[in-house]
Amino acid sequence: MKKYCLAAALSMAFLAPAAHADTLLGLYVGVDGWQSDNSGSFSDSGNMQDFNFEDETFISYYAALEHPIPLVPNIKLKYTELELNGSTLLDETFEFGGTSFTTNTTATTVSDLSHVDYILYYEIFDNDLLSIDLGVNAKQFDGDIVVTGTANGKTTTETVDFSGFVPLVYGRAEVGLPLTGLSVFFEGSLLAIDDSKVQDYQAGIAWALLDNLAVDLDIKAGYRKMTLELDDIDNLYTDIDTSGPFAGIQIHF
Repeated sequence: MKKYCLAAALSMAFLAPAAHADTLLGLYVGVDGWQSDNSGSFSDSGNMQDFNFEDETFISYYAALEHPIPLVPNIKLKYTELELNGSTLLDETFEFGGTSFTTNTTATTVSDLSHVDYILYYEIFDNDLLSIDLGVNAKQFDGDIVVTGTANGKTTTETVDFSGFVPLVYGRAEVGLPLTGLSVFFEGSLLAIDDSKVQDYQAGIAWALLDNLAVDLDIKAGYRKMTLELDDIDNLYTDIDTSGPFAGIQIHF
């Protein structure tokens, strides 16, 4: 998955012109480090099982290409690492991957919920004081959940693979603070249909460390929160919450 995103980002980079970014094409490339506090449960059949997930540090990186062609949306690709490690003491039998894990034993998990966001958006406003983007997002999951525990008196490991797309509404807003080089921003994607709810948003502040005709460099910091209540995504059910501070850099060619 990471290789696909890197290839796409490099392809965008070769499309960017040598002239000033906003004249013809604008390329944004960024990376964030995210310190996340994680909690939740999952299942592939019956009742979901809670796990005590460890705090983790994840990496998220993205590339966005903006252009002046009317009616054609801009595109942004974003990869988010989300591999959760956890354990629990089972207070009842846990069915997973066709195996019944035994009550009063410890089960551990490695849950890979890493994903790619494919975002198409339009710039509603775009100036130094106010920028607003609106569009749609297809969040693609292609991972697995591994559970190790005791079944029939012996250690057993079950792996459930899953993949699928979740469609979301996307929005981003940024307000510049005049004469400071600072701006505040909000970016988020959300969906609420039937028993599924997905929310992925971040808010923070950015500082223009470098701003000239050739390249812009911003330093960002803020807070990110993600809720993944997936109902039957390739026979997988989750109720996961991850949240915490992040910091990153963004380059605008």
